[in-house]
Amino acid sequence: MSLADTFRTWGASPAWRMGVSIGVATGLYGPSFGALAVSSGLTVWQACALSALMFTGGSQFAFAGVLGGGGTPIAAWSAASLLSIRNGIYGIQMKSMLRPPTAVIPAMAQITIDESMGTSSAQTEPAEQRRGFVTAGVAVYIFWNIGTLLGALLGQAIGDPKAFGLDGAAAAAFIGLLWPRLKGRDPITLAIVAAAATIIVVPFVPPGVPILIAAAVSLVVTLAQQRRQP
Repeated sequence: MSLADTFRTWGASPAWRMGVSIGVATGLYGPSFGALAVSSGLTVWQACALSALMFTGGSQFAFAGVLGGGGTPIAAWSAASLLSIRNGIYGIQMKSMLRPPTAVIPAMAQITIDESMGTSSAQTEPAEQRRGFVTAGVAVYIFWNIGTLLGALLGQAIGDPKAFGLDGAAAAAFIGLLWPRLKGRDPITLAIVAAAATIIVVPFVPPGVPILIAAAVSLVVTLAQQRRQP
């Protein structure tokens, strides 16, 4: 198959179109992270490095949010690491489903995120699953990094992000990630308990620690819910 035929095949692919559209949509809120990162004390290039290397939006917002709230780098790193555990689970699922060659696994690991996993899993044919994974992962990577750079430059230029409401970007991002998962009694209960635990401990512990406490409480509640089920 020629290169032109390859492009035509991918262009006609539903998975390709889905992946590109998701990449563009995700890139639209990349500037929020860039601006938040700069307002949290990071330089423009440090913000860009987080997007290029860490490349998992929830963890990046957690990292910048904890730093912006006065937390230590260790607390920020811990919060980000907790949220990135899901990417490791995605990696196991994608390796089993796509069966990639060993040589490309490190590259695939870099683009194993919510969007690439979701796009791939939505397909039924193996070829479309691979196209969806690659297209969504690469598209999100490109547009997210472009958005981060633009947001970081904008955040550096405007000064105080609170004047534009950008200080609430991290909380808004987490609500956006959480809301679609609140289906059923157990997830809603878990969210309420974790939120209550966070609110209770905020006045008494350093910034960043409430996230870790909420994670520990969530683990206990989840184990109790699973033990209750037959």
